[in-house]
Amino acid sequence: MRAITAFIRIDAAHYPTQVADAVKFLNAAREQYKAAGFEVETVRVVTQPLADYTKGMSRAAAVAMLKGYGELAAKAGVTPNLGAVQLTDDDDPATVDLAIAVFASTKINGSMVVAGENGIHWKSIRQAARLVKEVAAKSPNGAGNLNFATTAMVKQYGPFYPGAWHDGPGNTFAVGLESANVVAEVFAAEHEPGAAESKLSAALTKHLVLAEATAMRVAVETKWTYAGIDPTPAPLGDVSIGRAMENFTGAPFGAPGTMTAASIITRAVQSTPVKQVGYAGLMVPVLEDNLLAKRWEEGTYSMDSLLAYSAVCAGGLDTIPLPGDITEAKLARILGDVASLAWKWHKPLAARLLPAPGKKPGERTAFDDSRMANTVVR
Repeated sequence: MRAITAFIRIDAAHYPTQVADAVKFLNAAREQYKAAGFEVETVRVVTQPLADYTKGMSRAAAVAMLKGYGELAAKAGVTPNLGAVQLTDDDDPATVDLAIAVFASTKINGSMVVAGENGIHWKSIRQAARLVKEVAAKSPNGAGNLNFATTAMVKQYGPFYPGAWHDGPGNTFAVGLESANVVAEVFAAEHEPGAAESKLSAALTKHLVLAEATAMRVAVETKWTYAGIDPTPAPLGDVSIGRAMENFTGAPFGAPGTMTAASIITRAVQSTPVKQVGYAGLMVPVLEDNLLAKRWEEGTYSMDSLLAYSAVCAGGLDTIPLPGDITEAKLARILGDVASLAWKWHKPLAARLLPAPGKKPGERTAFDDSRMANTVVR
């Protein structure tokens, strides 16, 4: 179980009690999943949009409150998220300034929505590019951007970070599995597309149905609302989706057949008989997957490759190492490409762009984070 994610509403005066209530719920849910045979990696808390609970506060007061929230959550063993920084093009850009200060100095997660059912938010894309550029400059080795995602067509209540967000009533939860190893096992044994898809669907269903049954018990016992499960087979480190796809193609990630593997995984995931939220597709995080980081260094694939694969899955551009001197305008163009693809196909895509301060193409990143591999900037 990669994540049990609680969606709550807070206010400046009562957030310690509100977070404590969420922690109590998450601890109870974690015990239920352990009893069902799952190893739980993280439990998480996501607030409503940032502007909602910081409205009228000075910058200093809001930063202090958010740092307090982050410290309280970390002490309780919970990974915090400050909610959506912007939801529309009309939102106050002062909220972006607040988010920059927080991402540059804490490990709190958050996201910005740049495309939804009402279209592409071009002003928000420019604000997201500004945020990424400034956080890269102000955080150690630019690592603050590991905790920020720009999302397009990603609906609320997805459990995976940093793109999780909501604007609902709270007391709602969702879950997501770390199951790239399941894909690897199926693809190691089956290389014919039709058979691989059906066998993968069955293998994922076995775990997802058990995870959902546990969620339903949690909902009944706690009175929290179950939003669903993101069936995307999340990778991490040596639990590699890149290796899984290479098992199928028999060639390095990025070689012909990679898009076929991506489409098989996505169809299999979406065929599973559970209440689905979030991406419901394929995650291809360059730095969170050790094999993908290695193949990036070898040059077997590129940002253009990932955008192409995203046409048949829900990948986007996740943990992409970029030169430190990349301009804000170029960041906006990259984000605009992701939003354009998401809007065209009405599919959830996200971007986590990581300018590496002082690094030029060919030099290695120096992110000091146990979740991330380091690789070359290209």
